[in-house]
Amino acid sequence: MKSQQTKDTKRWKVPKGYICVQDDLCKGCGFCIDFCPRDVLASAQHFNVKGYHPPELVDPEDCIMCRFCELVCPDFAIWTEQPEGEDEHEEEDD
Repeated sequence: MKSQQTKDTKRWKVPKGYICVQDDLCKGCGFCIDFCPRDVLASAQHFNVKGYHPPELVDPEDCIMCRFCELVCPDFAIWTEQPEGEDEHEEEDD
């Protein structure tokens, strides 16, 4: 009987929320790694089910949640999550 692979989502805490990667969707293009303005991502040592090295977070404290990684990912394999009620553009009325 053949073992069934499941899509595993990795979730890392960063100062303003979370970075999430669904390893099995990644095709290893490296756009998220190459274009990250803070160099917080790197290729993982492990392979996903497609045989590629997905990204992993290597410097969570430097992540500014610019969301560029999710914008450049052609496979929607990486995204950010912001805790409920926290809006990055929230302004206080004086």
